[in-house]
Amino acid sequence: MAYFLQQLVNAIPIAALYAALAFGYSVAFGMTRRADIVFGGLFAFAGQIYLLFTAMGWNAFILVLPAALVMGGLVSLGYTLAAGYWVGKSVMLPLHRRSPNAVIAASLAVLVVISETGRLALDSRGLWLPRFLDQRLIFWRSAGFDVSLTLIQLVNATLMATIVASGHAILSRTSAGRIWRGVSDDPAAAALCGVDAGRVFILSYLAATAIAAICGILATSYYGTMDFGAGLMFGLKVVLIAAAGGYGVPLRSALGAAAIGVAETMWSGYAPIVWRDLIVVGALVMVLVISRRERVVP
Repeated sequence: MAYFLQQLVNAIPIAALYAALAFGYSVAFGMTRRADIVFGGLFAFAGQIYLLFTAMGWNAFILVLPAALVMGGLVSLGYTLAAGYWVGKSVMLPLHRRSPNAVIAASLAVLVVISETGRLALDSRGLWLPRFLDQRLIFWRSAGFDVSLTLIQLVNATLMATIVASGHAILSRTSAGRIWRGVSDDPAAAALCGVDAGRVFILSYLAATAIAAICGILATSYYGTMDFGAGLMFGLKVVLIAAAGGYGVPLRSALGAAAIGVAETMWSGYAPIVWRDLIVVGALVMVLVISRRERVVP
């Protein structure tokens, strides 16, 4: 029983990460209506820039660790938002207007550029953060087995859940959310009503970029590093996990992604981990195939 509870608790951080990433991806997908793996690249780029400038703050500016982490986080957020703004305005918006399917091919090219930029900035080095906020919080004790999470896992999960809850509240209860839904459903009709669909497109892409950046910083803080190949891996994975709840509604997409996170964790705890990604990805592909009518956009 205690082991089962520990697996459920272990699922909380990964489920929160998947949910926040799927929510952000769904916000951008509402504009492009095409698979876009750049989102994973921005996630990884944020983590890599965070590592670089945290190390710079620690080694070059002789800052204490909290100040170095804050410096790295702020610079990473700024760089990632600038990259997302450029991608949204200069690449995705023009392509979406002229040939929407070109977005899919362009996303791979942009992902390579972003990934290589991060790799060159780090000079192909693998940097690691020191451990912090790693105190264990025990939720339940049973015959020498403690069900627990570390403080950073709990903080990260709380922040990511807050992102999803706040984003849903904005999209469902504010005029900005109504405008986003209008442009997402029919940008031409929204433009006839006086909405600047291009501006909404860019702002939505920027909001999705902010979510990717925050998640990248939080994930890097917990895992301690961000691999150069993480952009492609997370780019493809986010596209698939977001499909679990449907791309059209960000909250549903987030809840579906959270369920995938729980399933992955339970599989890791009770089944051969070598088969985990194959089974999960295969199941998600089946979801996409079965529900293709909902995904296809004329």
